[in-house]
Amino acid sequence: MTKFKLEYIWLDGYTPVPNLRGKTQVKEFAEFPTLDQLPLWGFDGSSTMQAEGRSSDCVLKPVAVYPDPARTNGVLVMCEVMMPDGVTPHATNARATILDDEGTWFGFEQEYFFYQNGRPLGFPEQGYPAPQGPYYTGVGYSNVGDVAREIVEEHLDLCLAAGINHEGINAEVAKGQWEFQIFGKGSKRAADEIWMARYLLQRLTEKYGIDIEYHCKPLGDTDWNGSGMHCNFSTKYMREVGGKEYFEALMAQFDKNLLDHIAVYGPDNDKRLTGKHETAPWNKFSYGVADRGASIRVPHSFIKNDYKGYLEDRRPNSQGCPYQIASRVLKTISEVPLSGSASVAA
Repeated sequence: MTKFKLEYIWLDGYTPVPNLRGKTQVKEFAEFPTLDQLPLWGFDGSSTMQAEGRSSDCVLKPVAVYPDPARTNGVLVMCEVMMPDGVTPHATNARATILDDEGTWFGFEQEYFFYQNGRPLGFPEQGYPAPQGPYYTGVGYSNVGDVAREIVEEHLDLCLAAGINHEGINAEVAKGQWEFQIFGKGSKRAADEIWMARYLLQRLTEKYGIDIEYHCKPLGDTDWNGSGMHCNFSTKYMREVGGKEYFEALMAQFDKNLLDHIAVYGPDNDKRLTGKHETAPWNKFSYGVADRGASIRVPHSFIKNDYKGYLEDRRPNSQGCPYQIASRVLKTISEVPLSGSASVAA
């Protein structure tokens, strides 16, 4: 038997953005444990804004498991928060009630800033560095500094070793800003892996004395880009049937549900979605081929392939909850009728 370190990870009850939490228990197993072997585990919800002190018990329910490459015999356990009965989802449990469809594929592009001493990594103590331009996909000390690339490379390796479907990294438009991409089939799987990748990044940067800033516009109303979490999506119908008529009906439905999408696309998005810095205004829906200033960017490949493939919703921001974002996209898609025999491919 081997003693495994089980890191139970969950989302707390803080609003408008929950924090990641984690605690470790050690248990013996003959081999790396399966999800079914992992027990429920209680915690003090009064310390995480999920219960009152006079009735503080909450329960962690394992829902996904990954190897923890940073620890000997380590296990990363993504959990949902349940009420004391272990059955009823807690009010803060965004995962338990979302729409899910394994035939719908999601790719999330998580942007963020490295922060140190209260400012983006590489910013001087006073004022600003040279204007945006050379930082996006930049190379060299003057563009990316001497530690950021070391962190993102180590984070990439950790994610891959954990079995997370990490698909790439790049320096972003603003100084100190980076991005990683996660792909998953089904909203729960894709969102679980975004949260786990966020956890690994935040835990990793502890040893560097650096924080991760996810706020969508941390530098305020300045000439510096904000951070998004663009949501690429495609259903089986979109990949195999598609068509211009269906695409236009889908865009009309996204337009109709504009405010419902904005409501779950992350807090303070009005500060980021201004029509500047490669964004569309938050209160106006638009789409365009290869247009990074539109609400939804339509790839050239989508049009060339008879309106089949994937689309990119550029409005979700870097603090958005991927469970809620993916669920809202699925709901809007479900409201668009499918034609004839094509419905079997949905």
